[in-house]
Amino acid sequence: MIMSKKLEQMSLHELWQLFPIFLVEHNTAWKQWYEEERDTILSVVPSESIMRISHIGSTAILGIWAKNIVDILIEVNNESDLDIVKDILTDNGWLCMNMSENRITLNKGYTEQGFAERVFHLHIRMTGDHDELYFRDYLNEHEEIAKEYETLKVSLWKKFEHNRDGYTYAKTDFIKKYTDLAKSEYRGRYGTNDLSNGIL
Repeated sequence: MIMSKKLEQMSLHELWQLFPIFLVEHNTAWKQWYEEERDTILSVVPSESIMRISHIGSTAILGIWAKNIVDILIEVNNESDLDIVKDILTDNGWLCMNMSENRITLNKGYTEQGFAERVFHLHIRMTGDHDELYFRDYLNEHEEIAKEYETLKVSLWKKFEHNRDGYTYAKTDFIKKYTDLAKSEYRGRYGTNDLSNGIL
């Protein structure tokens, strides 16, 4: 039985069965949750290990339905900083979900009893691996496109309720289309040498 396992012993498939996709109306508190969690992260991780920390994902897009999970992106300088940040945060209540070359994903707020009140996904990546910033900005500046995205997400919700990979893949073409448009329109906004917006 899944519940007899500790979360860190579960496969991603088992986690997604236990924690299905569930969309809710936009919550203005998400911005505050991000800011408070950002400050907590910055209080335990050396500043030299973080090049930029940002609120990404649908909870960072104004007015649209989203999973009640706040996504945070941390950009680091090098591979050793990837491990430094991961190790510090897993010692401070975060659970490692996935690791691949130059990308680590952690979560917080998943419990054996279900979701906590506040749930976070943290994406640790190399500086410059930040397409989500362009997508976020484009949708926040083009309300009609944000609403199209919301409609797509709601249409996929029940179909992929226990299949996050399928849910994510089904959004890929839409996200790529508007990310490419955003990168063209906002060329250089988040260039690796322009870190004036280090904390977003």
